[in-house]
Amino acid sequence: MRALRPRSTSDLVSGLIFVGLGAAFAVGALGYDLGSLLEMGPGYVPLALGLVLAALGAVIVAKAYVAPDLAPGAVSDDAASDAPPSATPPSATPPSDRAKPDPDAPDPRPLAGIQWRPTVAIFAAVGFFALTVDGLGLLPATFGTGLLAAMARSGTRPLRALVIAVGLTLASWIIFVVLLQLRLALFGDWLGG
Repeated sequence: MRALRPRSTSDLVSGLIFVGLGAAFAVGALGYDLGSLLEMGPGYVPLALGLVLAALGAVIVAKAYVAPDLAPGAVSDDAASDAPPSATPPSATPPSDRAKPDPDAPDPRPLAGIQWRPTVAIFAAVGFFALTVDGLGLLPATFGTGLLAAMARSGTRPLRALVIAVGLTLASWIIFVVLLQLRLALFGDWLGG
């Protein structure tokens, strides 16, 4: 019996991340009063969202074992096996006409299909915000997070990253401070705020 291998490494990894985050939120929500459906406590919504996120992750993990990664225009193994055999044997085909490896085909090596730059940049942005929002305050922490997140895309120019960071900072200030009137420290203790 052969081992069950994922057909889509990117789906497997993203699904496991969703399951982990959902489970963490659900477990964290159990520390709060859940209340009831009509009188929800502070832990009710985080528990429900955590369970939904974990369930979504489980579906994505299952998809990783069922459906392969296919590049646009690529043919799956099942479709290729249904194709009629070629009239010309492969050895009779000139070298210039032989099929070349598809550069868009999924790599069979584990974790080879993951784009590491955006993954690391987004995790760094979230971590930066979590670690600095108390010390720096809302505006500088949001600005730094925006810069790090903008670097997730390769080829992003510094001016564009600055525009993204400033736009994100202004949007956060307008939504949370002006519209919702939350009392958030705009500048933290590290900056004398």
